[in-house]
Amino acid sequence: MTRFLCTLFVVLLRASYIETTWADEDDDFMKYCSEATCGGLTIRYPFRLQSSPSYCGVTGLEVACSGGDAVLALPQIGRCKMIHIDYQYGVVRIKLGESWARCPLRTLFSTNLTTPSYYFGGRFYLLLLNCSKEITPVPEGVAGPISCLGSEGRFAYVADSSEGMDYIPASCNVEPPVREIPYNDNGDYSFNGAVQYFMRTQELNLQLTIPEIANCTACEREEICRFSRRRNQTYCMSGPRHHGKLSTILCANTCLIMGNKQIILREFPVTALFCFFAGPNVKLIAGDGGFVVVVLAAPALLAILYVVRKSEREQRTRVKVEKFLATYHSDAKPTRYSFADVKKMTKRFKDKLGQGGYGSVYKGELPNGIPVAVKMLEKSKGEGEEFINEVATIGRIHHVNIVRLLGFCSEGSTRALVYEFMPNDSLEKRIFSRDAKEASKPPMSLEKLLRIAIGIARGVEYLHQGCQQRILHFDIKPHNVLLDDELNPKISDFGLAKLCSREQSLVTMTAARGTMGYIAPEMYSRNFGTVSYKSDVYSFGMLVLEMVGGRKNLDPEIGKQSEVYFPEWVYDRLVQSQDLGLEMEMEAEEEEEIMKKLVIVALWCIQWSPMDRPSMTRVLQMLTGDLQSLQIPPKPFVSSLDHGN
Repeated sequence: MTRFLCTLFVVLLRASYIETTWADEDDDFMKYCSEATCGGLTIRYPFRLQSSPSYCGVTGLEVACSGGDAVLALPQIGRCKMIHIDYQYGVVRIKLGESWARCPLRTLFSTNLTTPSYYFGGRFYLLLLNCSKEITPVPEGVAGPISCLGSEGRFAYVADSSEGMDYIPASCNVEPPVREIPYNDNGDYSFNGAVQYFMRTQELNLQLTIPEIANCTACEREEICRFSRRRNQTYCMSGPRHHGKLSTILCANTCLIMGNKQIILREFPVTALFCFFAGPNVKLIAGDGGFVVVVLAAPALLAILYVVRKSEREQRTRVKVEKFLATYHSDAKPTRYSFADVKKMTKRFKDKLGQGGYGSVYKGELPNGIPVAVKMLEKSKGEGEEFINEVATIGRIHHVNIVRLLGFCSEGSTRALVYEFMPNDSLEKRIFSRDAKEASKPPMSLEKLLRIAIGIARGVEYLHQGCQQRILHFDIKPHNVLLDDELNPKISDFGLAKLCSREQSLVTMTAARGTMGYIAPEMYSRNFGTVSYKSDVYSFGMLVLEMVGGRKNLDPEIGKQSEVYFPEWVYDRLVQSQDLGLEMEMEAEEEEEIMKKLVIVALWCIQWSPMDRPSMTRVLQMLTGDLQSLQIPPKPFVSSLDHGN
């Protein structure tokens, strides 16, 4: 450490060139690319007026002032009026042109609205229904019939895809693609209100995804985003520059802001910037020719080392997350919130619901009164991988058995996820019932447990087969299954999830993922087979066994290992045609059949060889079929007694 500190001291004493030309460049930018007003909107980078130099904005985002309106010309869309610009999140509210007025929804469904530079985001996701007869009554989550979309003998409706597909009548066909529309700005947050508002106003939210402004979203929260021709990159500027004064310049992809206690040094000719914490023992002395000498008291070096390493790690994470968010495309993209929004919706984290795998979960409420659960990622490992996994997977999809990600926050080193609120907590608390609050609730019947198992299976099957990319969860367990007000299950916590193509059956893993007791054998050793979607099937089987047993399969509170492994015990009783001996009360023969069905399906799922496990599609068939059609599976494990010999 002494040698390192001495080396660091020498390095800091070396001539470090402060690029005052950057300040000159900022003055040049302020002079020729000053902010303009058009249509009541402030126009600045990444936008520019047509009369401004080309380097003042991003190509394709030229704004024309026409008749007092700010008009933006977009490929495939045409000329549209800009109503509001949110520079912090790169979102523009636009009013579509006259060509959309006759039948806005027809044009919405027939136009390709996603390009490399932008896509149209919203909060409702529309499906187009083509029906052979009129729907009566029209259920909630469906709007129509819409006359301009229909044809002779056909009726057209639009439906909210997040509500699932069960309510869609057999007389209707669903026609792709899915489209998004925003909330009604007048305060009506219903689906019908949003559809009527769009039909009346033709307003949409334009989300910019241009690579050049990937760093601007983080920058715009506290400063102004600029573009440097000399450096060929965007950077943050804290305000007007003045010659003769030492100015602080912050590149959006380098260092963290530390208030006014920051020195930025550039060791010539190295291109990287270094930000150091300037404590009371640090003096900055300007020398001739733009050189400086930095005199550091030895005690400050440890603080410098800590801050540098921490800021580098946080900055790598922030850059990685922001780059991901800038290139993130989804028909169901969740809302991005600021940390101030998160504090407001949780009332400054007043109501803590529990502790998740990577942080605390708090109850909150959106401005429209919708309750939410907010997870603060306090224990994130790696460089934001858990956050990216959650947004990249659950943020893309809507399914009745998968918890919905409504929004997220990524601000500096703070990251949070905003989910729909589940009033009945997790399946774990309901089936184990170890605390007085949960134990006081009535036990769930076997019929209800079967419905929950089927719901979870449908959710996992959708992850494996229903998305453009196959999603492997790798952490299916009771704690990660939430229950809504009607005890419908919803899979949550995608922090360990992995995306792969639907054609890809095998997955490369560098380390085991998941929770002890639910991890498939091949995750530990390739001697059992290769990691694939069958690893989730194994976890599902262990979960179902815990549901019917009302206890953990691996229970640390039980002393003898032969008594601990519940799957082996229940398998032996099953093959010997003995009473399963479970503590659940069974009032009829039907319930006994349900229990036996759940056990048989679970034992098939936990076969040690992945090739012997069924797919989730087959699991669903077994759960919804007759008990008589199920065969007793082979013994899925090596006996614990054999282990002891």
